[in-house]
Amino acid sequence: MKRVAASNYFDGMRDLSKPTDVFTNFAIEADNFLAMYPEFILSDAEKQAFLRDQRGCIIGRALAEKFNWKVGDAIQLESNISYYRTLKPLDFVIRGICQTDQVRYPGTNDAVLFFHYKYLDEATGRKVGVSAYRVEISDSRQAGRISQAIDSLFENSDTQTHTETEAQYRANLGVLGGNLILLLNGIALTVMFTILLVTANTMSMAVRERRTEIGVLKTLGFRSGLVMSLVLGEGGILGAIGAVTGLLLGRFLVNLLPKIPVIGDLMRGFPQMSVPPAIAVAGVSIGVVLGATASLIPALLAYRARITELLRQV
Repeated sequence: MKRVAASNYFDGMRDLSKPTDVFTNFAIEADNFLAMYPEFILSDAEKQAFLRDQRGCIIGRALAEKFNWKVGDAIQLESNISYYRTLKPLDFVIRGICQTDQVRYPGTNDAVLFFHYKYLDEATGRKVGVSAYRVEISDSRQAGRISQAIDSLFENSDTQTHTETEAQYRANLGVLGGNLILLLNGIALTVMFTILLVTANTMSMAVRERRTEIGVLKTLGFRSGLVMSLVLGEGGILGAIGAVTGLLLGRFLVNLLPKIPVIGDLMRGFPQMSVPPAIAVAGVSIGVVLGATASLIPALLAYRARITELLRQV
């Protein structure tokens, strides 16, 4: 292990009656914590000012923009966690505004506030304990072995531990809401089946309304197989257009979510979501297959229809 830093989630707000004021804030052991997270960038002057001031805090750039805070401002926060509450809110002085390296560390939360862990003990007048220790290791391949060793060390103590990687921790947060994978898979299958039915109905109506055009094509020498291919191709193109539109809308919503009150504060705590090229290609391919599958029956009907039947309504 290289470093260990205590970290308590404070859940502080400027006004408990305003849910829009929710943002991420932690009490930390500053020296080790900042060394472990180089994605939070401070100038030397800001870092030293923060380390010297027991009541100092540092904030992310997005948080400073949201509340129009600047270095030197005095703020007050009251925790939603009753154990951390006192007769009055905790006083802080902003000593630095963190910049984030989104190139090397995409998805870093820049709407966050950090303050000194020792100040939490001082403000509450008691030893509040530690809810989580952040551990930095030299070799990430040894994470499993080190986690087991830490948990084994405290196995028979009054304060047993559960050690996991940050990736596992984020995944477990999602599991708290239930089996999301099963739920999302069920929703996806339902949506795909609905799209299949809607597309099939649309293509059936389109073929029925163009019986005369299909009859004319066959009269001009278009083979039944070619007519069938045209109908299948139309369905595939419609499916591809729908898939691309869905991907673009999804990208728009991913960019929009962090800006929504409350939900945005939660989303910024996770790495920024994106759609890898392979997934995008797979999505478009599924759209093409759905469109072509939905067009199969109308295409077969166009294939089997006789010219006399198609032109009878003229």
